[in-house]
Amino acid sequence: MSTIRYQSPDYYWVDELLTDEHKLIRGSVRDWVNRAVIPIIDEANQKHEFPRHLTKELGEIGAFGPYIPVEYGGAGLDQIAYGLIMQELERGDSSIRSAASVQSSLVMYPIYKYGTEEQKRKFLPKLATGDLIGAFGLTEPNHGSDPGSMLTHFTDEGDHYLLNGSKMWITNSPIADVSVVWAKDGEGKIRGLLVEKGMEGFTAPETLRKWSLRSSLTGELVFDNVKVPKENLLPCIHGLKGPLSCLSSARYGIAWGVIGAAMDCYDTALQYSKERKQFGKPIAAFQLTQKKLAEMLTEITKAQLLAWRVGVLRNEDRATPAQISMAKRNNVKMALDVARESRQILGAMGITGDFPIMRHMMNLESVITYEGTHDIHLLITGNDITGESAFS
Repeated sequence: MSTIRYQSPDYYWVDELLTDEHKLIRGSVRDWVNRAVIPIIDEANQKHEFPRHLTKELGEIGAFGPYIPVEYGGAGLDQIAYGLIMQELERGDSSIRSAASVQSSLVMYPIYKYGTEEQKRKFLPKLATGDLIGAFGLTEPNHGSDPGSMLTHFTDEGDHYLLNGSKMWITNSPIADVSVVWAKDGEGKIRGLLVEKGMEGFTAPETLRKWSLRSSLTGELVFDNVKVPKENLLPCIHGLKGPLSCLSSARYGIAWGVIGAAMDCYDTALQYSKERKQFGKPIAAFQLTQKKLAEMLTEITKAQLLAWRVGVLRNEDRATPAQISMAKRNNVKMALDVARESRQILGAMGITGDFPIMRHMMNLESVITYEGTHDIHLLITGNDITGESAFS
């Protein structure tokens, strides 16, 4: 099925809520995905390879830190433009959106928000172009949903900090030039450190044998008495608020991104159902197929409106972490359900690399877990509406 035939579903005319600039940005990223990602992503996925040549191209199309001010190398766009970029990238593949959202929300955002002017000038312009690749170190082997119990720590050695510990399930880690690492200081307070490739005692082994996000680079960050210069400490944040604010930005991008994956699955299933004939007519003519398609489109439409509203609130600096959490949880579950229903419409063909559905489905099994599991996000909403924490 040709990518040229892709029709982005817009049942409630959400496009009318977008500016001409939003639509121009979306169109340019969509064209790039059609040209640069779609033709190669199945083979990259099958080979468990990340198409590294795309990182510079992601920088060229403005996918890295699009909301970062122009003076620091970003495009100075609003939050809805950022969301639309993530949507189009994930229509290509979750691994491409992951690379861009990690670079933007988990690396560039904390440096811009909490870094010194020197740190901003040193890292942000090169991260924006893709000349530098970043990673975000929060999750540990024994501490995922409970990051406050992290063991990674550093001590003040006078003219430098000494960092020890490890992080796991880190996107981009094997190729990252700079990692934003969250660790506890001598007083047990969580701080952010910029750890650069080549620092003695710092290694980043790759995690292989994955069934999901196979075309994404995942690995560890291991620190064995790593000397980190004092100027690499993010000075403007203490405690979990720092990494959690980064996660809010990334979760917002995910809420938009997975809509792209769902749209791709739905459009593929719709086209296939019109062409595939059984019992003398297209399977689109059967009631159960129409039920599946109608329910998929309904859920996609609801997710579009949810993401758009959160984007408006973020533009107004009013979106709460709990609101963003709800959008991430709802939209990822929606996309995974759409992928599964779409696969059924395609039957056995749905598991082949000739169609994108099984690849999206496997990827979304990771997306529903990372940056807050589905269940953790339910408890975030529960805490917000009852005032009672289920975490402790």
